[in-house]
Amino acid sequence: MSKKPLILVTNDDGINAPGIRTLISVMNTIGDVVVVAPDSPQSGMGHAITLNSTLYSKEVNFDDGPQKEFSCSGTPADCVKLAIRELTNKTPDLCVSGINHGSNASINVIYSGTMSAAIEAGIEGIPAIGFSLLDYSWDANFEASKSFIKTITEQVLKNGLPNGIVLNVNIPNISKKDIKGVKVCRQAKANWVEEFDKRKTPQGEDYYWLTGKFVNLDGGEDTDEWALENGYVSIVPSQFDLTAHHFIKDLNSWKL
Repeated sequence: MSKKPLILVTNDDGINAPGIRTLISVMNTIGDVVVVAPDSPQSGMGHAITLNSTLYSKEVNFDDGPQKEFSCSGTPADCVKLAIRELTNKTPDLCVSGINHGSNASINVIYSGTMSAAIEAGIEGIPAIGFSLLDYSWDANFEASKSFIKTITEQVLKNGLPNGIVLNVNIPNISKKDIKGVKVCRQAKANWVEEFDKRKTPQGEDYYWLTGKFVNLDGGEDTDEWALENGYVSIVPSQFDLTAHHFIKDLNSWKL
């Protein structure tokens, strides 16, 4: 019999979030699971890492599953770094991050702690997947996500991923019977039109709450936003080489 793969599970909503508890239960059916996740919510942290303060980690137990779990005081990227260097006795065969409470499609991937954890694993040469459900509520229902997550995970373990590529998987917030299937997509061109809600403290000091509206600027039918709006699970192969290769020739023509 072949040995089970070692699967590292992390997220950005915190180690006790319902999304990661669901992801752990699915991964336990596939391999040996080690969980290293933030001890408090870290949404929107992007690829931040802890440099100027101390990192803490402790072994925890939230349920009776076979997984080994550690909480971490740092960011999602910190969790992956700490897991690989200190908390696992061998390099994981796979890293899965999520299940995020809310979308990480389109431009959201830039801000996402969920995807940054997956990207950190990818930088280390570990195949990685970020999973998100388009429901921001704490008590979101992840039941319809399970079979898709298991299938995608098993396919990555079977086929591998090229160096420098991680998968960004988003799942629509609809019942399983209404999900039409899975589409491999490109990232939609979209952004946030942001505003700040300006207020004053009782002492007269200004403070701000960031607000905004998501605007899809992309009419293509091959994008993650189109797929999700039309009832499909979207998979975007994402890379962390940010070089605009197509512009190198033009830039070399400048008189620099």
